Amino acid sequence: MADITKRFGWRHLRSAPTAHIRHHKRGRLAHDGPGLSFWYRSLSAALSEVPVNDRELAMAFHARTSDFQDVTVQATVTYRISDPAEAAARLDFSVDPDTGVWRGAPLEQIATLLTETAQQHTLDVLARTPLAGALVDGVASVRNRVAEGLAAEPRLPATGIDVVAVRVVAIRPEAEVERALRTPAREQIQQEADRATYERRAVAVERERTIAENELASKIELARREEQLVEQRGTNTRREAEENAAADGVRAAAEAARKVRLARAEAAAARDVGAARAESQAAWLRVHAEVDTGTLHALAATRLAENLPRIDSVTLSPDVLTGLLTRLGRPDPEVRA
Repeated sequence: MADITKRFGWRHLRSAPTAHIRHHKRGRLAHDGPGLSFWYRSLSAALSEVPVNDRELAMAFHARTSDFQDVTVQATVTYRISDPAEAAARLDFSVDPDTGVWRGAPLEQIATLLTETAQQHTLDVLARTPLAGALVDGVASVRNRVAEGLAAEPRLPATGIDVVAVRVVAIRPEAEVERALRTPAREQIQQEADRATYERRAVAVERERTIAENELASKIELARREEQLVEQRGTNTRREAEENAAADGVRAAAEAARKVRLARAEAAAARDVGAARAESQAAWLRVHAEVDTGTLHALAATRLAENLPRIDSVTLSPDVLTGLLTRLGRPDPEVRA
């Protein structure tokens, strides 16, 4: 909408670059073009504002397929007014010279024209297409048919309208039909999910079995190694016992040999001692055999005296002393007791 200001009975219009302004004054065209700015009097001015930018028109309508199923078509048409003068002559783009507001609804008329034309061609396509085909390939076929139909529509260029692009957003059946159509796919997806679950469980079971087998194999290997360890320990114990027995035998044999040698040495020593004693006794006997009886008596008395208790003093009678001295070959001394 153009920007209009008031100054002393005059009006000043300033439009946007995307708006084409046509100013008629007393039946003659005074200003014509986009983005204009000028002064005018409202009583003598006839103004038209035609947008020349690209505009998006969203549309949604119902159609019926060849198998009598209702579908909803959602589409968007991009258009622009390429000939503002032709459009202003065919449609009411006049604006109030005081407010700049459109007196009519020209864009709604264009939207109705485009929507009804697109709907006509869409119905023509879908009426010969079954529901499954419409849902699978309907978007492309409807888009192409609507674009061709709008390009061939004579009213559009006569009104100065160019269609820039046509986009079909979606073709959707009724909710119940859509759910029914989704059911097989959902069932198949569910079956695939169940199959994947079963396969995952089977893989898990297989892995658990493999793990159990590995654990069992590990236990068997551990038991076998323990058995080998026990056998090796028994062998080592036997070897140790045999070595100890052999060592004990060697020690016993050495000890016996030592004792035998010691006994032999003791026996030899005893024989030598006995021989020496016998020889000494024999010599002692020979000496005693050669000595007279008195000497033997004296030696006996001496031995006896050695074994008698200590005698501090002895009192002898003169007769005994004289006889003893006589035996010893001495004169009569004076004996004191």
